[in-house]
Amino acid sequence: MRAAILGVVGWSGSGKTTLLEYLIKALALSGKSINVVKHSHHDVIIEPAHKDSARLRQAGAGQVLLASPFRYAIVQELRATPEPSLSDLLVKLDPADLTLVEGYKWSKLSKLEVYRPSLGKPAIYSNDEHIVAVASDLGRPADCPAEIRWLNLNCPEEVLFWIQDGLDKNDFFCDLGNI
Repeated sequence: MRAAILGVVGWSGSGKTTLLEYLIKALALSGKSINVVKHSHHDVIIEPAHKDSARLRQAGAGQVLLASPFRYAIVQELRATPEPSLSDLLVKLDPADLTLVEGYKWSKLSKLEVYRPSLGKPAIYSNDEHIVAVASDLGRPADCPAEIRWLNLNCPEEVLFWIQDGLDKNDFFCDLGNI
């Protein structure tokens, strides 16, 4: 299965969520359907432990579907099984014009790095051949490979236009089995 997928990576505090909020809102307003996969290294709490769905999971249910007039969530307990791969998770989503994947730095998909040198953390692009663009609050360093697109993080419209152009050119399409 092929889909338009763009990873968004960067160190904590770099501004990934703020940029993603802007991009998702702008793309959705332009008529694009957007999915998001957000990886967390922490336990994901859908409901507090004292609520019914959490109590049912704790009792041993493998899956709990929590539904309301506003949204639904399916919670799958992994228990002793390994975390599913990104490709296994992506096939569970409805088709969309673009799926943005936050995290999964190790995945083999085209990625945009959000990079703020002021955080004192090294750039990821220098060690990841799948980073195709960097959005940063500083200018392009001399050691940045020429094939990486350098974008102004302080001008999110520039990042939006780059994504829209990439969607028009099918730049972000990949085979889910290869990520």
